[in-house]
Parts: sequence; structure tokens; C-alpha cells
Amino acid sequence: MHEAAAEQFRGPLDAAIRARLRAGGSIAELLADPGSALPVPPAADRAAWDAIDPVTCDAVLARVAGDADEPWPMPLASDAARFHRPGDGDRERWETPAFARQHRLSRAAFAAAATAAEQHLDAVADGVWLLCEQSSWCWPAHDDTFRSHGSVLATVDDPFLDLGAGEVVGQLAWIDHLLGAALDERYPGIRDRIRREARIRVVEPFVRRRDWHWIGLDGDVHNWNPWIHGNVLVAALQLLDPGPERSLVVALALEGLDRYLASLPADGAIDEGYAYWWNGACRALEALDVLAAATGGALDVIAEIPALVATVAFPHRMHLGGEWYLNLADGQARPDGEQPWHALHRAARTVGDDAARAHAAAHRIPTAPAVSEAHGLGRMLRGATDPVWVGAERAPSPLPREVWLPSVEVLLARETGGSAAGLTVATKGGHNGEHHNHDDVGSFVVAVDGVPVLVDAGRPTYTAATFGPERYTIWTMQSSWHNVPEVRGMPQAHGAAAHAHGTSPELGDDASGLSMELAAAYPDAGVRSWRRTVTLTRSAGARVEVDDDWRLEERPDAAPTTLHLLLAGEVELVDGGARVTPLEGARTVRLRWPDDVRVTTTVRELADPLLTSVWGGRLTRLELDVSAREKARVTVELDTTTAEDHHR
Repeated sequence: MHEAAAEQFRGPLDAAIRARLRAGGSIAELLADPGSALPVPPAADRAAWDAIDPVTCDAVLARVAGDADEPWPMPLASDAARFHRPGDGDRERWETPAFARQHRLSRAAFAAAATAAEQHLDAVADGVWLLCEQSSWCWPAHDDTFRSHGSVLATVDDPFLDLGAGEVVGQLAWIDHLLGAALDERYPGIRDRIRREARIRVVEPFVRRRDWHWIGLDGDVHNWNPWIHGNVLVAALQLLDPGPERSLVVALALEGLDRYLASLPADGAIDEGYAYWWNGACRALEALDVLAAATGGALDVIAEIPALVATVAFPHRMHLGGEWYLNLADGQARPDGEQPWHALHRAARTVGDDAARAHAAAHRIPTAPAVSEAHGLGRMLRGATDPVWVGAERAPSPLPREVWLPSVEVLLARETGGSAAGLTVATKGGHNGEHHNHDDVGSFVVAVDGVPVLVDAGRPTYTAATFGPERYTIWTMQSSWHNVPEVRGMPQAHGAAAHAHGTSPELGDDASGLSMELAAAYPDAGVRSWRRTVTLTRSAGARVEVDDDWRLEERPDAAPTTLHLLLAGEVELVDGGARVTPLEGARTVRLRWPDDVRVTTTVRELADPLLTSVWGGRLTRLELDVSAREKARVTVELDTTTAEDHHR
């Protein structure tokens, strides 16, 4: 796709594009000129902007009116430095005002396009100028300035191209496309400043340095790749003049995206989980949507890349019910419901996935705004000007009866397809070197009426410790706080070598389950074999059965071996088990285990807002001492007894 790379990567995107190009043709000759390459009508197209959904427009204008008397948010040097200071590591204090500033600018840009009012254009100019004056667009948590220069503040002549810099350059490119003519008239010179800063901070570093970790040259490709490459593509299309430089940057962005697409498994699964799908696979879908528009549909190739088609189904396949999802890795079980659903809806239309389209449409409420500025200006504009999304009729989420994703060894099964009522179980094999990894090989989640009751806690607020050598000092990342065994007092090991093997699904009408060998996850515990099977039985009274069967080497004076169960809701120990009343009014469940198993309880009080917003003030861990056994069964079923029965 370009001539500058000595060894060009050729993956599924390259193949799809080459199949579309005529003999001797090039991508460059298909690209529309700046100003007409991006798939959103500019503000000068008054017919389009006068027809914007009034509910969305009114909501944005109301927020913009509230901004008028408030100072612009100001990220401070002292807050940026905190990330690098020993014993601190806080990243929120800088990121919160930085993100708020960009959200305010996006609102102002939308308002300027919707109303053509000068006061909104003035606010846009203020926000653009603040970003251009900001020393760095890189988030302090990502900047390599401390490692490279010993500085706790950004080094302005050595910019680091990260997610933050990509987001800013993308935002400025969309503003230039949307409001360029009006900005030229009222603020001559401001567009030149946009282009200068984009070149210095993004375009030149992107082309000059090809060792960016997020490109994936080492084979480790993750969600940064499509997120950054997609924004670079938008910037190149709008801010660079037609010619060799623009062609090169576009070609490098597409080659980078191709590495990501080549890494997608055939089943479309994301090992980072549902929450990261939106800023990984979804970003790739959006980037290729932009490419299709920029080439007048000539390179509309999404439907020709099988793994990309498959990943469109991933969000609804991970859905437990309502606002709840199976949370793998650092994801939340109840993520922000205000996602860019229009992007999923559009992708589902492109690939013909009716179930995915219905899942997206389930979140389209006609009396609510169709988009939010929280997900970036490009997404805001794209959704608001997509008439099919704005006019979409609500539909029920598909809630498939069972899902098996072999690439990540995840099984999800529910009692009845199309309904969250009753029991749903999800379990995983995998390994402990996954992206945003938690040590959780063999863990499982059980939901009742769509609400998790045996749970994965998720993650607390990110700090410097989250992605450094201290990651596994954070309790939510440890196997001790997942629904897995602790063998002779030893938790699971970190890394890909700690893996499940012999993982085998059994899918059927009466029962669905997953069986796996966990010995490799406990390399120092003397485990000869630990076979775990998690099964949802649908017939004769639905229940979840977790069967563990193990053999350990002889070790005198070994610490106890325990099975851990992490619970959300009100927990009451009763004869032979426990009774749990889940959150949000879901029906009570009964847990049972062998009578000779001693149980202890640990209550974990929660304070971090990312945890309390999901689980409330606490989680409860049960530790079942199975040291004297070599097999055990834990069952979960709906509780059919009365409170009086438990106390007889």
C-alpha cells in the first residue's frame, strides 16, 4: 500500500483493498480532497444541519449555555507531575480537566454547526487555541518523558504520540472540516495554527518513528492501534494537502490498522472484554467507515474481512441483561450505558448482522439525545448526522442462548435464549498473560435475571501502579479475588505460561458447560491435576454446577486449599451453603457445597468510585476449605425456600 516501508505488512485489509484497486491503481487517486473526505456534512450545508434531531440539538445547546459563565477547565503542571511522583501515581487529577476541556470544545463545535451563531464559533476558537497552546497532547500516564529525559513534565520538542494526542488531532481535524470556512472568515490564521501543531505533534512523529509500541511490530497488538491509527487517518485526510505526504500517512495508517485486523481471531472475540471493544474493534470499524467515505465507497471493505464481521456480534454476545455484561480483564460488569451505539448500529447494517443491529437499537430512546460528546467529536458528529440511527426503532437485545468463543476460551450460557430471566453462567479458560490481564484462569460468573451474583470485581481507578510492576499488588487483579481455587495458600501465577489446557465445551439443549485443566496456573503448588467443569443444567430445575476434581503432590504442613466465591448482594450462611439476595431486586439464589466443607467469610469494603458505582459498598468472599478432599461440587440455583425454612 506504500513504497516507504522496507518490509510492508500484508494482512486482510491489504488483500481486500488490492482486490478493489484496478490494475496499476492506487489508494491516493481514490481519496477525496480535504473538506470532502470525511463522512459528515460541514456546517455550511445548512439543509443538513437545520434538519438535525431537535432532541439532540436542544440537549447540547442546554449544556453549552451552562458552559458560558464557567472558566475553561485547566490541566495543571502540578497535576501532570503527580503521575511520576513516588507514592502518588495519580492520573485522574490531570486527565479530568483535560477531558472536560475537550468535551466542552466538542459541544461548542456542535452548537456552532447547528446554529451558525457567532458566540459558539468564538467558543470553538477559544477551545482550539487552548489546545494549540497546551504543551503536550499526550496524557502524562503515557508520556515517556520521564524515562527518556528525566522530566516529570512533557518535553515539547520530543512529543509522544499516544491515545491523547490522537484524540486531539482527530478532534481538531473534525473541527476544521466542520467549521473551516467560518473559522477562516472570523479567525484568519487559526487553521494554519491547527495544521502546524498537527504536523509537529502527530504527523512528523508518526512518520519519523516506526517503533511506536502500539503499531504492533513485536506481534503484541492491542486497542491503542486502531484508536490512534483511526485518528491519524482522519487528520491526514483533512489537514494534509493532496500529494506524497498525505498518501504516505494514509498508507502507514492503513498498514497499522491491518496489523490489528490480522490479530483479530476468527470468532471476533476481544481478550480485553466488552468494555474495551468500543475503543479497539469498534475504532477499527469506524476507521474503515471513514476510508469508505473518503473513497466514495470504492474501498468499502468492512464486510470482506471475516474477523471484523464476526466482532460486530461481540457486544451482544457478552450481554448478561439490562446494563450488565460479562466483564473480562479490566472491564466493568456495569459499564457506562452511554456508548456510541450508532457506530455499532452502522457496522451491523454494513455487515448484515440483524442481532447486533437490534442490540444497538435497544439503546436508542427517541426522547433522549442520539449522541454524546463524551465519546469524541467525530463520533458525536457521525451519529447525529446518521438519519438511520436517529430514526431507529427500539428493539429487544438478542440475548443468545449460548456463546462459545474458542479464541479466548469463554463460554456464556443462559436458561432460555432471548430472555435474561433465570440463571446465566459464563466461564473462561485462557491464560494469565492476556491484555489488561487479571489472574483468572478457570473463573466463572453467575447472573440471575441478568444481574451478576457470583462476580468478577472488575478494576478500580487507574494509577501508575496499574500498568507497572506493582499491577498484581492491586487486589482486583489477583486470583485470590476471583472465583478460582487457591491451592495450599498459593494464588495463580502471572503470564501466558499460567494457562488452561484441555479446554472442552459441551453444548446442548439440556445442558451447556466448559471443562478445563488448571494445573499450569499453579506452577509452585504441586498440582498434578486440577480439573474444573462448569455446567448450566436447563432441565429438571435449572442450576449451575461447578465441579472440581484434583490431585496434589504430598506436602506435609501445607497451607489450606480453598475454593473462593466472590458475591455481590446480601449474603447469609445457612445449613449446607449460603443464601444470596442479589442487587437490583433479582431473585434470591441458593449456593450449596458438601456438608463437611468449612467456610469462612471476608467482607471487602469498597471505596473506589469505579467499584462502588457497580457493586455498592462491599463485596463478600466465601473461602471453602477443601483441604481434606480431592473433589467438590458447588451448585447455584434459584432459592425456592422461605426465610423460616432456613432457621428451622
